[in-house]
Amino acid sequence: MSKFVDQEVNEMKSIAGSKSPALVQLLEWIFNPLGYLQTNHQKFGDCFQMHFTGFPPFVMVSHPEMIEQIFTAPASQFDVGNSNFLLLPTLGENSLLLLDGDRHQRQRQLLMPPFHGERMRAYGQLICQITEQVIDQWQLDQPFTLRDSMQEISLQLIIEAVFGVREGDRVVQLKRLLQELIEAMTSVSGTVAMFFSSLQLDLGDWSPSGKLLRRRAQIDQLIFAEIAERRQTPNPDRTDILNLMMLAVDEAGQPMTDQELRDELMTLLIAGHETTATALTWSIYWIHRLPAVKDKLLQELASLPDHPDPSSIAKLSYLSAVCSETLRIYPIALMTQLRTVKAPFQCGNHLFPPGTILAGCIHLLHQRPDLYPDPEQFRPERFLERQFSAYEYIPFGGGNRRCIGAAFALFEMKLALATILSHCQLTLAETKPVLPKRRGLTMTAAGGVKMALSDRRSLPHLAPS
Repeated sequence: MSKFVDQEVNEMKSIAGSKSPALVQLLEWIFNPLGYLQTNHQKFGDCFQMHFTGFPPFVMVSHPEMIEQIFTAPASQFDVGNSNFLLLPTLGENSLLLLDGDRHQRQRQLLMPPFHGERMRAYGQLICQITEQVIDQWQLDQPFTLRDSMQEISLQLIIEAVFGVREGDRVVQLKRLLQELIEAMTSVSGTVAMFFSSLQLDLGDWSPSGKLLRRRAQIDQLIFAEIAERRQTPNPDRTDILNLMMLAVDEAGQPMTDQELRDELMTLLIAGHETTATALTWSIYWIHRLPAVKDKLLQELASLPDHPDPSSIAKLSYLSAVCSETLRIYPIALMTQLRTVKAPFQCGNHLFPPGTILAGCIHLLHQRPDLYPDPEQFRPERFLERQFSAYEYIPFGGGNRRCIGAAFALFEMKLALATILSHCQLTLAETKPVLPKRRGLTMTAAGGVKMALSDRRSLPHLAPS
């Protein structure tokens, strides 16, 4: 029985939280987010307030029953788009992440076709090919930063999936500009400026905000040029994401405008590769940190027939468990999208008034020992021993705001991992444990994980067909 069932509304107590000055809390959140979350959770439990300078207070929840109540509430209960205002300067007001109500539902429906199962599986060969091209550049016994390679794979993949082209001046420029834009956003100075509006000044190309504005304008120019060319010479036979987006129409028969296309493309290009690169980095780190995991994974891959179909690789149970455990132990996002309460909302023991901002804490939920015994241990077997609900395991958020590209990201992770393991024998170049650190609004592996190629595998039958 729910621990909340017998509670009455008039017994609901106010939400506890740290009494530290709001500026101190904000600095902790920026520079030591995991420590900040764990300290508050230990003091105040599964529901506590966070106070940051320049932001309205918001409530962090990490009990699965409360998260279920939030995820299953009617969409009209919350205002989500405006709560994600930190993303507005880069993604634009038409991004799926910044919309609510009918507009959100419309855009989500228009974006679904490229991520349909059959369409998505068509990218299987492409994922394997791009991964092979990147790992062929690794030199024997020469240490390299793993995350840089994983970002090269994921960025090349999302550009080719979105635009359907691999080469050309526009692709080269777009890759360079996206990398520079993301580095400006996720650098220490860029991250601090994101949380302090007073620091968001255009002081020229050397300043984070100035660099971001200029790179964004240059990227916009490339995207609008591509859209204009597609408008002039439409080709319904193309299967890239941009073409599918341009062909999609809503219930009234209306397609997306150029500005809507631009904002959704920016969302896909940035969110669609940065997060997957981090997840791949962590997966490979854990696989090589724990030899038993690597051995079991190689045994499973070896059980496949010669040159397996990408879809059969994606169905492997232990490979799937490794990916799931990667996203559990160090989730890329610490919390779900913020939801601002629009009408009184009862959740758990609390009645939240309008204006309350709620967030499900992915990190704290995934560290609950009642759900995940020994939560600090990387143990993929836990995902083979039981199935977790959509409120107990939430690496991609949930409800009507669940990440639209979740299936694509997992498909990419599995195929890239299988390709790397079938071609390369890698070793960790450093023995000390790698810890998570903030990278903009997400968490990543500190230092990017240093690795070295010790040998090329001669297991051609493991390579996908």
